Amino acid sequence: MRNGMHTDMERCVRAVQSKDARFDGWFFTAVLTTRIYCRPSCPVVPPKPENMTFYPSAAACQQAGFRACKRCRPDTSPGSPEWNQRADLVARAMRLIGDGVVDREGIPGLAGRLGYSIRQVERQLLTELGAGPLALARAQRAQTARLLIETTALPMAEIAFGAGFSSIRTFNDTVREVFALAPSELRDRVPKKRPPATPGVLSLRLPFRAPLNPDNLFGHLAATAVPGVEEWRDGAYRRTLRLPYGHGIVGLTPHVDHIACRLTLSDLRDLPVAISRCRRMLDLDADPVAVDDQLRTDPVLAPLVAKAPGRRVPRTVDEAEFAVRAVLGQQVSTAAARTHAARLVTAHGEPVEDPEGGLTHLFPSPQALAALDPSSLAMPSTRRTTFTTLVRQLADGSLHLGVESDWAEARARLLALPGFGPWTVDVIGMRALGDPDAFLPTDLGIRRAAQELGLPSTPAALTARAAAWRPWRAYAVQYLWATDSHPINFLPV
Repeated sequence: MRNGMHTDMERCVRAVQSKDARFDGWFFTAVLTTRIYCRPSCPVVPPKPENMTFYPSAAACQQAGFRACKRCRPDTSPGSPEWNQRADLVARAMRLIGDGVVDREGIPGLAGRLGYSIRQVERQLLTELGAGPLALARAQRAQTARLLIETTALPMAEIAFGAGFSSIRTFNDTVREVFALAPSELRDRVPKKRPPATPGVLSLRLPFRAPLNPDNLFGHLAATAVPGVEEWRDGAYRRTLRLPYGHGIVGLTPHVDHIACRLTLSDLRDLPVAISRCRRMLDLDADPVAVDDQLRTDPVLAPLVAKAPGRRVPRTVDEAEFAVRAVLGQQVSTAAARTHAARLVTAHGEPVEDPEGGLTHLFPSPQALAALDPSSLAMPSTRRTTFTTLVRQLADGSLHLGVESDWAEARARLLALPGFGPWTVDVIGMRALGDPDAFLPTDLGIRRAAQELGLPSTPAALTARAAAWRPWRAYAVQYLWATDSHPINFLPV
């Protein structure tokens, strides 16, 4: 890991002088003479080393009085990979802030979800990131405001409240302070010849660190798509979103240097949360160079990495939904799991209107599933017990799966449920909780790949061999799965 990289002056200077985009989001360069902060890959001539200072977050730069560069737009760089590869207090706090908890529940809500005091949370964030939770949330609001200003024709008052500001005056002051431009000036800088926006649809670009291989990422999401909730259409993965203030529909299309994102929201206040969840689902804040460098040290994995580098772990926008779907997928084919899920969606999902047609429902909430008649479930009695126990505990809050979850604690709670074995717990760990080191040695596809590649095929022996892949075993799973001809490994035509 590169925890605290901003304190390594020599390394940061080298990254800035080489304009290395791999370090965008790891740290930010503040220029003492111009009072501007940039991402490492900024295209302008690098300043003299004695005029550089480095910060671990955009919020820390802003708090120190630096303004965002108008050329490289550091506020829109990919997020630090650390928040998705760590499970400590700071990482969990950052995932919650990205999910909009501070705006909805304040600092007490953030601390309560983490199980720490307000003082402990603020102290640890200040120590590691140079900014407290309010400053970090403020930086996110500023970025959301800029997105809305530049991608919509909405009135500034609607943008202010949609971005989470409590007043138009605060919105105006923050935008001026962060970007050195008034909101109207930011809008004036947008090229006039851009295509007209579709009313009600937000069109955004989601950045990532290269390389990114979209095949298994979108292939997995499309092959396991639940009818009514998800679909693959015209080169885009589309799905419905259950959000804090309402619902949304998103379409995500892979491109060489970004993911095109089309969002329709019932409430604009959900924009930062929707973006955060889509980025998390597509694993866009990963550091593929670090991952692949580690995995290619194994002579068996090296050819797989060389053939298609940059594989991501397909994750989820809703941890509880994924846990339910993992149970539906126990010991059945992908097609059978989709059929089971589609029946639940039709019977218990919340209807939504899709302007483009095709999507019809939100995936049922745990509360709705806990109220269903167990005898209506077309599955063996033991799996029915597994299903009903899971949804009941999710519904009453005795089991919580979220971005703030402690991975070890969540695993222990899941293993205590009837019918939850290592495969189910680890697939939830990998795709819902986001543990980059989750491993599936008992998975049929992994065992088949191991046999084909000459790796140990028994779970214990394969786990021992996989120790060299840590902390990136979830990514090794993607490369091993890719040796098979299953549709999850191919970008749909």
